[in-house]
Amino acid sequence: MRLLVLGGTEFVGRAVVEEALGHGWEVTVFHRGRHAAPPGVRSLHGDRTAPGGLASLTGTDASWDAVVDTWSAAPRAVRETARLLRDRAGRYVYVSSCSVYAWAPPAGYAEDAPLVDGASADAGPTDYARDKRGGELAAVAEFGTDRSLLVRPGLILGPYENVGRLPWWLHRIARGGPVLAPGPRELPLQYVDVRDLAAWIAGAVRRELSGPYNLVSPPGHTTMGGLLDACVRATGADADLRWTDPGTILDAGIEPWTQLPVWVPPGTDLHDALHTADVSRAVRDGLSCRPVEDTVDGTWRWLRALGGTAPQRPDRPPVGLDPQVEARVLDPDGVGR
Repeated sequence: MRLLVLGGTEFVGRAVVEEALGHGWEVTVFHRGRHAAPPGVRSLHGDRTAPGGLASLTGTDASWDAVVDTWSAAPRAVRETARLLRDRAGRYVYVSSCSVYAWAPPAGYAEDAPLVDGASADAGPTDYARDKRGGELAAVAEFGTDRSLLVRPGLILGPYENVGRLPWWLHRIARGGPVLAPGPRELPLQYVDVRDLAAWIAGAVRRELSGPYNLVSPPGHTTMGGLLDACVRATGADADLRWTDPGTILDAGIEPWTQLPVWVPPGTDLHDALHTADVSRAVRDGLSCRPVEDTVDGTWRWLRALGGTAPQRPDRPPVGLDPQVEARVLDPDGVGR
């Protein structure tokens, strides 16, 4: 198999590259050269946002069985690249997002749920949901419904994460001491390990799948307690998880999802959107999800190999809770000072 990955040096793209190389595929990566490409690939450099930025793709007569694209900005960049490659690649795999569904998607939403309005394949940057939907429209416009695969992940965790959610929890728990653990402990979570996402994409390319797929674990693959307990075990830290009810956290002005990554209160539209998607189609077509312990352990090993500092996407705000805010919630009367 011959695979072209647009990007391929960070998080999802890198995991796809490593998965493909593990199968013995011939892999080309097209990227801006800001990060080193994985060993064993052919590198082409270019900037899709610059005039003439696709020149290295036009300057080769190579062809590919599939293209994997993780672009999340202006949809017209997807349209231009897909148009260039439609006669040189068999399939266009666009890694989109569950954010493309119209807000608020009902609990248990499947791929036929209503989609966000106002997206266009030829648009400049708008907002994340419309940009991702526009990217989907661009892929379909150039490759057709039979040769385009729209992968819609939700929460993605695992090695190479450059958003900071699981790395923040691991670093916080590694510091030890009392840890504000957002309850309830049995709160069901839904996410996908980036390596399982990459493995599914590789299988989908081999099987020539098409159309949209929600691509996260089945709901309740783990719980908030399962995730944080795994962090304690992986780090070996002397951490005391102090389970705190959602009302107390919200009354303190703490923002779910951003200040306490991964966590959103139960019974909210945000929880339904992030942790209840119907993934039966993806499971039917080969999705297999590793235990949460493997995701946490793999991420901690990667962080330690980096020296502890995780990369951070410049287009995403940092996540995490200020230690002073955490201390005030855990000890509102200042008894422990």
